[in-house]
Amino acid sequence: MKPRPFLSAIVAVMAFVGPVATAAPMHGQPTPAAPDRDLERPASWSIPSYADVRQRMMAWLDTTAAAGVMPAADVAAARETWPEQEPIAPGADLLDHVMDSFTRIDPRCAAVRRSTADSQAAAGSAAPDLGWLADPTTEAFERDAVRLWLGRERVRRDRFDEGLALLADLDPATAVDPAALLFHRAACQHWLLEADVAVESLDRLLERSGEIPVRYERVARLLRADIASLEDESLDHISRRMRDITRRLDLGRAGPKTLAVQDGVIDSLDKMIKQIEQQQQQQSQSSSGAGGGGGRSGNGTPMEESRIAGGKGAGEVTKRDIGDTDGWGKLPPHKREEALQQIGREFPAHYREAIEQYFKRLASGEEKR
Repeated sequence: MKPRPFLSAIVAVMAFVGPVATAAPMHGQPTPAAPDRDLERPASWSIPSYADVRQRMMAWLDTTAAAGVMPAADVAAARETWPEQEPIAPGADLLDHVMDSFTRIDPRCAAVRRSTADSQAAAGSAAPDLGWLADPTTEAFERDAVRLWLGRERVRRDRFDEGLALLADLDPATAVDPAALLFHRAACQHWLLEADVAVESLDRLLERSGEIPVRYERVARLLRADIASLEDESLDHISRRMRDITRRLDLGRAGPKTLAVQDGVIDSLDKMIKQIEQQQQQQSQSSSGAGGGGGRSGNGTPMEESRIAGGKGAGEVTKRDIGDTDGWGKLPPHKREEALQQIGREFPAHYREAIEQYFKRLASGEEKR
């Protein structure tokens, strides 16, 4: 499977850190009181049990069998994978179990699953028709579960735009795995810098803190702290948009959305450059004013404007050859390197690298409209 630099990197860090230890109270100190759960706001969603999902699956199988559009043997085989007693270990992926049953019976689900396999993707197979997932006549249980499973797979492959389109309208109250829905929806919103809705999704996910998988809870807290502290139009904000452009181009997405993000980055950089120029002008004017005032100190008086300054010089200056080519104003290599080092001292290294790499790609013509 393709590496997942966004989610996997954070999960790997949390796995390395390990569980957070709870410090025992020192001798003589009172034990901290447990939080009053009665005062907390009740969660707006619940985690369905195996029995709840099984009941919905049995109802879907009954409807499918009654319609007679699927082989009866396949329907019977799917029933056998859902015994009354939970056959999978606690904490196992219930969504995958649901998708397995759909794949056994519905060829459309089988096509969706094949399309996500790396071997099929490498062979350049055509994308399956997903129109039936938006068809209101499709049974809601199957439609929403497949959209959730497929959206999760899109996020795992860094295809956040496609993942969010599948997950945005799903309801945690009816989802097979509402924790996965809220987490992966928030991951898309976080990457696409939709800060307000990302915080909302993460807060809803953390309503079930202590009940959701540990990896979800730990990463969700990291994502929330990160997106809440991000300032619009800051250098960090611009750098993340550049990173998103690179992701889109790596996926072969060079369409209008990518161009819109590019134009936004250029506009933000132009604004930042103008602000820096204005600050430099103000500092220069302040320095000039301070210097002029300093010249009036002491017993001397400033020269009157109507008086011609006396001087004995010939009024000649030394002429220097600046060349007659259009490159005369370019910095020599050692001066250019000195300027780049100055930039490196003023900004974090990864910002400078992101800006250099982005505009190198623009200059080389790799980002074509």
